Amino acid sequence: QLQLVESGGGLVQPGGSLRLSCVASGFTLDNYDVGWFRQAPGKAREGVLCIRRSGNAIYLGDSTKGRFTISKDNAKNTVYLQMNSLKPEDTAVYYCARYRLNFCSKFMRDVNSWGQGTQVTVSA
Repeated sequence: QLQLVESGGGLVQPGGSLRLSCVASGFTLDNYDVGWFRQAPGKAREGVLCIRRSGNAIYLGDSTKGRFTISKDNAKNTVYLQMNSLKPEDTAVYYCARYRLNFCSKFMRDVNSWGQGTQVTVSA
């Protein structure tokens, strides 16, 4: 059964860092691209970063470039989102996602499985 489970969210001050984890089951990361999305209150869900089967990272938007990075550990079947220099506007629920046709995309329609999400709150 395909499953994605996120963890690592919490409350952090502006300028701080967090690392989110996404443990995948039912498939292996060396065969699928996986992305991170986020949804802020009252806003649409947006793509953040994607990591390809090869390990190459692709930014799905511009707002986190230079601050967020994505990585994975195939042995642990886990994807990580390292978030540095956090800003209040990064406050959102962060979701891990596996793509339907196995290519990185910023569009929700291209995702066929979502995790339950983890809340990140950036506030002083």
